[in-house]
Amino acid sequence: MSPPGNEKDRQVTAITSRTSPAVPGRADIDAESWAALLTPRLAQFTAVARHEHVTRAARELAVPQSTLSRAMVRLEDDLGIALFARRGRSVALTPAGRTFLASVEKALGSVEQAAEAVRADADPATGKVAFGFLHTLGSETVPALIRSFRADHPRVRFSLVQNYGEAMLDRLRAGTLDLCLTSPVPDAPDLAARRLDEQRLRLVVPDDHRLARRKRVRLAEAADEQFITLEPGYGMRRIFDTLCADAGFAPRIAFEGEEAETLRGLVAAGLGVALLPPPTVSRPGVVELTVTAPRAVREIGVAWLDGQPDTQPVAAFKKFLLSRRGQLLA
Repeated sequence: MSPPGNEKDRQVTAITSRTSPAVPGRADIDAESWAALLTPRLAQFTAVARHEHVTRAARELAVPQSTLSRAMVRLEDDLGIALFARRGRSVALTPAGRTFLASVEKALGSVEQAAEAVRADADPATGKVAFGFLHTLGSETVPALIRSFRADHPRVRFSLVQNYGEAMLDRLRAGTLDLCLTSPVPDAPDLAARRLDEQRLRLVVPDDHRLARRKRVRLAEAADEQFITLEPGYGMRRIFDTLCADAGFAPRIAFEGEEAETLRGLVAAGLGVALLPPPTVSRPGVVELTVTAPRAVREIGVAWLDGQPDTQPVAAFKKFLLSRRGQLLA
């Protein structure tokens, strides 16, 4: 039959009776167990060490002196080493206690900094939004969006990430992005997404190309050309492959790259043709043709991790982006 006493006390006794190699009769305690076991008492330990007096430390912490005394005894029992030398009502750190205190103060300082950082990021007026977007939206669209948003939220900070679609979705899932503008609009059970706008794609050819004098072209008319396109994994590459299949051909790929304007440069050099979003600034050496069939567009939407609570700055920016439906690329 179990001895009388509080069940919690019996659980603590079960934990503290384990042994470590430094103390005969103690079982091994792994790092996670040490953290869980010791963390609640670290602030109490530093208060006693700072005052060198249990009564004054208890007054500062607003706990009974007896509770604090028992906590320090249990801390020493858990570690298997004396942290304090008792001198009447006063205490002094032992050499081991001084070593332990130095590390505990660093650990508590890191926790304090982390708490202040996350509170600052969530501040309604000065918090931070981690925002990802496609490279092709970085030169004009995103700066204009942020400028417009900050007219009403002038001190909100942004952490900006330019990347291709799948990489940004991975960052959403990892929690390093709050929102992202991407294409195609993702359809995944763990993500929420809303379509905001669409962008017409153009067939880009060298200015001396056989099609350069045309304004409109069916994509099938370029079936025999060598194509310059983005690498697999990019949203535009998936759209490109789908449109070519819809046009009835498998494209011959001459070059694959990571950035749309670099691809335009390769087209200008006469190395192939490309299907791309409109440029921010007209590039010499190329002609951009409207594709009449199949309908060549890419949808652009905003995505976030479904079910994740938003800080006030993130919620405000999300609301702003959703209000730009149909005007994102204006």
